[in-house]
Amino acid sequence: MAVTLGANQYGKAETRVVRVFRDTEPHEIVDYNVSVQLRGDFADVHLHGDNTKCLTTDATKNTVNAFAKEMGDAVREPESFGRALARHFVDDVAQVERARIQLEAYPWDRLTHNGSPHPHAFARRGTYVRTASVTATADATWIVSGVRELVLLKTTDSEFHTFYTDRYTTLVPTDDRIMASSVTAQWLHTDPDTDWATSYDAVLKAMSDTFAGHHSLALQQTLYAMGEAVIAAQPEIAEVRFSMPNKHHFVVDLSPYGLENKNEVFHADDRPYGLIEGTIRRDDAPDPGPAAFDPGQGW
Repeated sequence: MAVTLGANQYGKAETRVVRVFRDTEPHEIVDYNVSVQLRGDFADVHLHGDNTKCLTTDATKNTVNAFAKEMGDAVREPESFGRALARHFVDDVAQVERARIQLEAYPWDRLTHNGSPHPHAFARRGTYVRTASVTATADATWIVSGVRELVLLKTTDSEFHTFYTDRYTTLVPTDDRIMASSVTAQWLHTDPDTDWATSYDAVLKAMSDTFAGHHSLALQQTLYAMGEAVIAAQPEIAEVRFSMPNKHHFVVDLSPYGLENKNEVFHADDRPYGLIEGTIRRDDAPDPGPAAFDPGQGW
């Protein structure tokens, strides 16, 4: 029986790097979790144990740390930091044909002291994690921004009824429910010179405003409306991909205690949960190329 080597990649996962900018007052800080994946001419490592072309994963970790110092202002945004790293591995390491840099960025807010912003004290913001993924080949770069763990909830303006039923259907239709989700979203840019911070804030605002103001007949409908709003506000965004688990809130039966529960007391259940996913694309969006979804690897 003949076998052959299929697609393969390697790198260093989850290098935690914190960069403090001390050159001006007040201090600024960025906090990243960086993963590097490399593809290229590495067959000899697998087939013969020949490491001649193997850039060590330790070297990729060292590169992340060194670039956090050397790249200056490019480090301030995960997209520009990821692009610098990806282009380095593809342009400067001959055997690397494709590099993918995945970043998680943990936001920090400045503390106040005696009523004024403190120049070098911070509190970790726990409302979401910012993400970015940069994929580079010899002649192209794809940049994807994202967010995960953005938990949104509305206490009304959400219905779910007239759904398909079969013999196993027990869900009771409702015209008033809590709708909540922990949003994971990723959006593909077509402009490599985007103002990343401004764009990111605008996307989060578009998604949050739409979720709040949209009278929902299904979480799927709200997902589509959120993606439509993002692309309408920023035409340079080619597509948005969502993964939105339904964080169920079930009305508690208080009748055994002689109490009426008019959608006031709920049980929040974490599993099992409905998992709603979808992609909203601009009509003329380019093919996402190697930035497309890889099973188990995100974008």
